Amino acid sequence: MLDKAKTLTGYKLQSLDGELGTAKDFYFDDRDWTIRYLVADTGEWLVSRQVLISPLSFAGVDREQESLTIKLTKAEIEHSPSLNRDKPVSRQFEQEYAVFFGFPMYWGFPKDATAHARSGEPAKKHDDPDLRSTNAVSGHHVEASDGEIGHVDDFIIDDETWAIRYLIVDTKDWLPGKKVLISPKWIERVSWSEKQVVVALTREAIQQAPEYTDSPPLTRDQEIALHRHYNRPGYWNADGGGVDDFDVSREFPGRRRF
Repeated sequence: MLDKAKTLTGYKLQSLDGELGTAKDFYFDDRDWTIRYLVADTGEWLVSRQVLISPLSFAGVDREQESLTIKLTKAEIEHSPSLNRDKPVSRQFEQEYAVFFGFPMYWGFPKDATAHARSGEPAKKHDDPDLRSTNAVSGHHVEASDGEIGHVDDFIIDDETWAIRYLIVDTKDWLPGKKVLISPKWIERVSWSEKQVVVALTREAIQQAPEYTDSPPLTRDQEIALHRHYNRPGYWNADGGGVDDFDVSREFPGRRRF
């Protein structure tokens, strides 16, 4: 299901042996636009350190109880590699974290500088992580191919894959009261230093896009209408074809389409 990052923020975190805190923030990989860690607010428990939890430890989201179940004990979290609150996430920490929990290292081999050339940022060393905070990126300016269009208001996350499916863009300074959705796949480049996201779409196309409202939750029909508007294939379409012909039961047997 698709959830807003701000909705999930504040959810209770239930470990295997009790509540351990609440969701405070999310760190996403700025190359793949996928959530890599949840930042936990543990209150008075582990107060001196920043507690990160990988989605690989998530067991499920309970929207009625506004909670997220973690397949770890409090002791496992307490004895996991420590990260000071005032320090950024380093690749060394990520390696130690992955080894401790037996998780695969998602970053693999270093990529070339193409992605960073597109971003307008200096190429990073392989030892540097590519993690961004959803809280920090909210508010970044969004530029269409022919001018400014608004700012990032929130993110829509797929809670099965933990991929960021859309940025919610608030265009109220240009289109009063209207919010629209932009897929990360439609981003041309990002300047993190200038807090600017440039999309390969025109202002007119964005102006005429379906309006996004916070409720009810986003449906597949709405997603299809959005992708049809921009003439872009849907992420749910495994073969990259049209936006209407994907059968989710073929890709994920036993799972119904929503």
